Amino acid sequence: MEFPLSENFFAQVFEVVDWMPDWAMTLALLVAAAAVAVPIHSIAIRLLMRAFSGRAIYVQTLLRRTRSLTRTIILFIAFTLVLQAAPLSEGALSTWSSVLGALLCAIIGWTAISTVHIVSDVYLARFRLDLADNLQARKYVTQIRILRRVANTLIVLLALGAGLMTFESVRQYGVSIFASAGAAGLILGLAARPVLENLIAGIQIAITQPIRIDDAVVVEGEWGWIEEITGTYVVIRIWDWRRLIVPLSYFIQNPFTNWTRESASIIGTVFLHADYTLPVEELRECLGKLVKDDPLWDGKVAVIQVTDANDRTIEIRALVSARTSPDAWDLRCNIRERLVAWIRDNHPDCLPQVRSASIKGERAPISAEIDDIPAKDADDSS
Repeated sequence: MEFPLSENFFAQVFEVVDWMPDWAMTLALLVAAAAVAVPIHSIAIRLLMRAFSGRAIYVQTLLRRTRSLTRTIILFIAFTLVLQAAPLSEGALSTWSSVLGALLCAIIGWTAISTVHIVSDVYLARFRLDLADNLQARKYVTQIRILRRVANTLIVLLALGAGLMTFESVRQYGVSIFASAGAAGLILGLAARPVLENLIAGIQIAITQPIRIDDAVVVEGEWGWIEEITGTYVVIRIWDWRRLIVPLSYFIQNPFTNWTRESASIIGTVFLHADYTLPVEELRECLGKLVKDDPLWDGKVAVIQVTDANDRTIEIRALVSARTSPDAWDLRCNIRERLVAWIRDNHPDCLPQVRSASIKGERAPISAEIDDIPAKDADDSS
């Protein structure tokens, strides 16, 4: 494509600066083009922002998020026009053409990534993760975020490959590598195996969704919540604020526990040990009163059960349900504290204790407490 007006203008400029070397003149033209293009872009963005102020918030957001991209496009157009009229040799012009071709590939990739991000953000704007029942929102947010990262990776690889292939030397090298299909291809495949493995695992997780954002999971014996799912790893926020970093492929190849797979609600467990004489029915009534007064309880599950008994105590299990896993943790702690306080205040004799006794004329058991043996029996036994 030819631009007569621009060629006439540059011809007049060349007559004035004819004393400069070709490379210096080309560099000066590029700097001048950037000095003109950047202010024009800034003025255009301000005018558009002012034109859509207060009426189209999405247009303003689009302009802000694509400001760097549109500036790069304006610079690309300015550099293309300048280099067409620059006094370059055939070899230098070929090199600059390859550079512009690589820059064009980068701009196309950048545009594709920006489009993916904007479309996904607009779609996810309708979902809220701060609600109590956020299972559906977590499902779509997890799916879109993982697929977006996979798309970004593929776009970057394609844009990088296309940009490098604009250079003749790189293209010949790449063709020779792909044509060999021998040891080099095998080594490349083995080296890229972890990346490809996590990339495929990300696609599987996005489709099957064994985990979602904010799921309560137990991984490697650690209880926590899924905080972030990237293109290669998952960040788990453990209850004590530590972060457990796990590769994506782990959740495809290894078993783990997901407490909120089907619902955001979760049942918490509280274990207590008490004496056999504890009135369990009164403890059940106490639990019913406690959960009704606790705002963390979701009104579904509140159960007391005796789950075990040994030679000293009985094991009591309290089940309580909450809307979310963080609420369930706090509810468990509240119920445990209040049940222990109720037993201490109303039935202190039912707390775990060790009984011992001595029979007159016989040796006391080794486990007997000396302080519990009456003084008279102790004298007789001696």
